[in-house]
Amino acid sequence: MSALPSQFKLPDLLSTCPLKDGTNPTYKKAAAESRAWIGSYNMFADRKRAFFIQGQNELLCSHVYCYAGYEQLRTTCDFVNLLFVVDEVSDEQSGEDARATGQVFVNAMKYADWHDGSKLAKLTKDFRARFLRLAGPKNVARFVALCESYTACVGKEAELRESSQVLGVKEFIPLRRQNSAVLLCFSLVEYILGIDLDDEVYRDENFLNAYWAACDHVCWANDVYSYDMEQSKGLSNNNIVTVLMEENHTSLQDTSDYIGEKCAEFVQIYLTSKKRLSPSLGPDAALFLESIGSWMIGNLAWSFETSRYFGSRHLEVKETGIVVLRPRELPEDSSSSDSDEE
Repeated sequence: MSALPSQFKLPDLLSTCPLKDGTNPTYKKAAAESRAWIGSYNMFADRKRAFFIQGQNELLCSHVYCYAGYEQLRTTCDFVNLLFVVDEVSDEQSGEDARATGQVFVNAMKYADWHDGSKLAKLTKDFRARFLRLAGPKNVARFVALCESYTACVGKEAELRESSQVLGVKEFIPLRRQNSAVLLCFSLVEYILGIDLDDEVYRDENFLNAYWAACDHVCWANDVYSYDMEQSKGLSNNNIVTVLMEENHTSLQDTSDYIGEKCAEFVQIYLTSKKRLSPSLGPDAALFLESIGSWMIGNLAWSFETSRYFGSRHLEVKETGIVVLRPRELPEDSSSSDSDEE
């Protein structure tokens, strides 16, 4: 792969996603309470705390769960903030340590009486209590299984990072679907809607086509938007942009353009498969698919409202599509450059 250019243009993903974005009217209250909750555990050093605040995870929830009631939105904010903790901790760990961190999260989520006394376990237990209050048994079982898959793939990501290995596209896609936590976030949709889908729904071809297309749209959009931030930190190997450039021997701009084409394709697969869903699966299956569409459009809208990916230039980037690549950070300089970057 040749040296990176100084800038590239993002694909116009908003123009190819004809879904309706919204925001949740209870966002400010839920966000404040969730932020205070996670802040009470004092999990972050100053640099990480600044990144956490600037990322506005709760605003993402407002977009992608715009239809949620207050209690449900608060729970989703708690979960996304909990994932931030797991992700930020594991990003700096070896494969072995990342797996150990993930196991704390899984055990605390899976077993009522398990506790190792760690802050991560306490955070997870708090979320677990809120989630179990309203979630159905089949939803809970699938959610816990996805927690296990997520942590296994986060551990795998850390191992690949240690060895500086870039997977091929075929291997990368299933890993990214899991370590992105998008499937876990989709699982919360059942909790929000008060439904408990039968397992057979998740085996239906049209349902799965729409489900995977929505997931891939969120993952690929996130990766092209976050690419500059990740390459500046040396963390871009777990990104579809790098994977495609390595496998196809394409430039950054050609790869960005290709991702735009693929995301448009994902949208069409989602819309077509949703229309083809058999009424025999029941109205809840159709409602679920309709609702995960909010993740597709909401993720796009949020990415330009926050400084997480494009720093203080996020509104300019939304207008022009031009991302000027940041230089690679040196470890000793990283703490001083975060304020504008994330």
